[in-house]
Amino acid sequence: MRRNTGRLLAGAIAVACALSVVSCSSDSDDGGGSASQTVATEGGTKASGDPIKVGLFNPSKGPLAQPGVAVGQKAAVTYINEQIGGIGGRPIEVVDCGIDQTSPESTIACANQFVEAGVVAAIDGNDVEAAAAMPILTSAGIPMIGQTPYNAAVGAETENRVYFGPPPAAFLVGFLQSLKEEGKDSVTMGNADVPQAHLIYDSLMVPLTAQFGIETKNVYYPPAGPNFTALATTLSEGAPAAAGVMNVQNDNFCTKLAQSMRSVKYKGTLFLANCTEFIDSMGAQAVGARTYSPNWLPPAIESAPEATQKNMAIAEQFIDEAGGEAGYHSLGMFATFVDFAQGLNSLQQKDFTGPAIVSALKGLTNYQSFLGPVLDCTSPTSPNCTSEVLLFDVVADKKTEPFGGGFTQPDPAVLKLIPGAV
Repeated sequence: MRRNTGRLLAGAIAVACALSVVSCSSDSDDGGGSASQTVATEGGTKASGDPIKVGLFNPSKGPLAQPGVAVGQKAAVTYINEQIGGIGGRPIEVVDCGIDQTSPESTIACANQFVEAGVVAAIDGNDVEAAAAMPILTSAGIPMIGQTPYNAAVGAETENRVYFGPPPAAFLVGFLQSLKEEGKDSVTMGNADVPQAHLIYDSLMVPLTAQFGIETKNVYYPPAGPNFTALATTLSEGAPAAAGVMNVQNDNFCTKLAQSMRSVKYKGTLFLANCTEFIDSMGAQAVGARTYSPNWLPPAIESAPEATQKNMAIAEQFIDEAGGEAGYHSLGMFATFVDFAQGLNSLQQKDFTGPAIVSALKGLTNYQSFLGPVLDCTSPTSPNCTSEVLLFDVVADKKTEPFGGGFTQPDPAVLKLIPGAV
């Protein structure tokens, strides 16, 4: 979703500095892990010297391709290298490896490529097959860094990985909490018919909904070429209080499903996962839908803290210049790369080997993330630095508001039922 921010990039950065989202002094000594971040001035600070090489598991192939990941990465690297002085003054260089999320073999091939290329960290582009890479990366001392571990096995352990966002279960628990708070007692959820979806939804969703006294039904559709009218009809059967999907391949899928749900006259809460484009393209017809995100998104930016609004302007500017639009995946990847760089800079990290990087990030605490909440990455039982989520309700034409007014904290007692969630 492209927005005309009406701000010059330099002005946005200058305001961000004034609000202390980005530290504008290079001589800060916080002792490691504070919320202050790296150098940025109105003219920007360019990185120089030998690059710090990282890999990216880029889901650019197959039926579950996510094109926003590539544009978010490109935009973030430009911002990091040309405006905030890189990492420790050095530029970041990305080894971009395309994966097909229906093929673990492609993830394994990329992991081996990263070892050969000598990367110091690998960025998880929301790869549902990421577990296939972990033995290779761990053996080579290359940590996995990401926003949310889309693979349940990766999210269940802490060794050699850090995720700046919440665990996948937090989105589900947060959504169920919102339904319970509204007095809604039934939900039907659809997902792509792939093994990872069955693992998550058959083994997790049923017991979690039981915790809230909500009747649940899971339905599956083919990941390639689903019949949207048939899917909408199945999701609507029995008039559940809420219906939709927890995750989708891309925004086009979400828009077609939303249109089909409206065509079959579904009247309950339409849950549309991590989508954004349907809000823009459907206008008033999108009102009443609910989505989720680990970060603030453009349709709700008026509800965000002022400092986050300035950071959003920066992200949108660079994503626009990279030829993309600021949606869930592009902004999520932008934020992941920037938090990786600024997190290490806030710790004044000098050793950029893989083991040193993951050790440093696991000590990150009281860190204000670029577009999300304050992070604490020190949990000994979870690879995630937060469990807070944002649930967005479409309240008007092309406008959303966060459910409850801001971040939702999923019930820790319920999250404890999921390995690695807390």
